[in-house]
Amino acid sequence: MTQNKTDTPRTPYICVIGGSNIDIEGYPNEELLLGDSNPGVVKTSLGGVGRNIAENLTRLGIETKFLSVVGNDAHGKRVLDHAKAIGLDMEEALVVDAPTSTYLSVLNETRDMHVGIAHMDILHRLDVAYIQKHASIIKNARFCVVDTNLPEILEYLVTQYDVPFVLDTVSANKAVKAKYLLGHFHTIKTNKLEAEVLSGIAIHTEKDLQKVGRYFMEQGVQHSFITMGAEGVYYKTRNKEGIITSASVEMVSATGAGDAFAAGLVYGLCKQKETEDAVRFAMGASLMTILSEDTIHPEIASRSVEAMMEDLEFTHQKL
Repeated sequence: MTQNKTDTPRTPYICVIGGSNIDIEGYPNEELLLGDSNPGVVKTSLGGVGRNIAENLTRLGIETKFLSVVGNDAHGKRVLDHAKAIGLDMEEALVVDAPTSTYLSVLNETRDMHVGIAHMDILHRLDVAYIQKHASIIKNARFCVVDTNLPEILEYLVTQYDVPFVLDTVSANKAVKAKYLLGHFHTIKTNKLEAEVLSGIAIHTEKDLQKVGRYFMEQGVQHSFITMGAEGVYYKTRNKEGIITSASVEMVSATGAGDAFAAGLVYGLCKQKETEDAVRFAMGASLMTILSEDTIHPEIASRSVEAMMEDLEFTHQKL
């Protein structure tokens, strides 16, 4: 069931496979007090790593087909209606009689996540039969974006379909699912802790980063990116390696920033940008998202990200 490498898709698009969530987020007005009731703000929005990446890509101007699952409930209808409104193709999404995936997070007073609870049982309905039914969408995609929230089908996808897969590892706990599948990914996006889990190498120095980068290359990964917060982004390809940092911005909310970064990287791949330019664009998308209360910045677009980049001071260290 692998793709014939001579096949050329008539309409280039990105396929994203992943979860669609309803996010419930709360944060206190003052310092977060554990074990107590905190006056603050609670809001509900659309989320899910896969859905967030797909929406960002759509808003960046990339045609995107999103394979996902939602419940036959008000939350599921909200997800599908929103996708239609913004031009995100969810025509082949699975609708089942189960609660739509829900993610509850509590942020601290600086709007950084303190704890989260994920009710994502519905994702088990994204099974091999569903993937086989929509195999042509996957086969003809320019890139296929997946994440480690896919409990049943991640290994099946990357071993059965010959397309360039882009992996978002999501969390250190979930990254272990991809540890022995690294050679099947064209591109991986991790943070430092997730990279340690995937490689088995502790990262304390730049030399450690380089060891991890070489390890990923040896496994067959063509592009690897490790986000390191204020320390910037490490990148490694077959012939390029370095760290790019930027001036910090005043954070409004960190929610969704990693998903915007992943979408920015895929945008760079689609536009065949140089690796360094793709990283800068992804950082611009991420930092733009940090400035917004919303998981997806309502004004994110390729032009607005490029304008954001003009206001940022980037430092590039080649390794």
